[in-house]
Amino acid sequence: MALYVYAITADDHPLDLDGLTGVGSEPAPVRPVVSGPLCAVVSDVSETIRPKRRDLSIHNEVQEHLMSGGPVLPLQFGYTAPDESTVEQVLQKDAEGFRANLERLGGCAEYHVRASQDEEVLLRQILSEDDEARALNERMRSGDIDPQLPLSLGELIARQVQVRQDALASGLIEALVPFAREHTVRRASEPDFLNFSLLVPDDRREAFLTAEGNLAREIGDGVEFRLNGPLPPYSFVE
Repeated sequence: MALYVYAITADDHPLDLDGLTGVGSEPAPVRPVVSGPLCAVVSDVSETIRPKRRDLSIHNEVQEHLMSGGPVLPLQFGYTAPDESTVEQVLQKDAEGFRANLERLGGCAEYHVRASQDEEVLLRQILSEDDEARALNERMRSGDIDPQLPLSLGELIARQVQVRQDALASGLIEALVPFAREHTVRRASEPDFLNFSLLVPDDRREAFLTAEGNLAREIGDGVEFRLNGPLPPYSFVE
């Protein structure tokens, strides 16, 4: 029977899997597959696992449960292996890398930060603070029919939006990175202008959360700051 694989841990992880059942329409008990110094946490599956809400939730719950007991290498949703022998072979083949990753990620959790900005608030700021944008806007409002005006104003506002959001994103990253052991910045998709993850050690967690809360309050009008975590360290598994 195929196995659904949730995570990899060290063989001395407490696991405490009693009562946990896994993904699928006929949930099987979550159990370990041990190979040398490593353990894969799995459950039996007899079907193709698709990203349904229930199964996504169970996948996350198992990983969060494991995190409470020690370092884990979380696998992305949907990873399966044909049998225990295949799992054991993978653990044996990459044992050195898995053990190094577990040591590096020990005592840490991932926090994911996103930020977006209200377009209307940002537009008002640009028109009030940028002399050129304000002048072009006033010409349009006064009835100037120059056909280049809308294009010129639109291009100027687009540049200003990019410059201002890049600067704001850099400032936020600079303020939070000192609390992290590692961080990674991703390309943000609209409406967000910031999308990055931090690997935060447990002994810096409270200071990090305090700093994030202060930033969220002080960041300014029209900016939404969103924090998700603690999470399994998906972004930092090498």
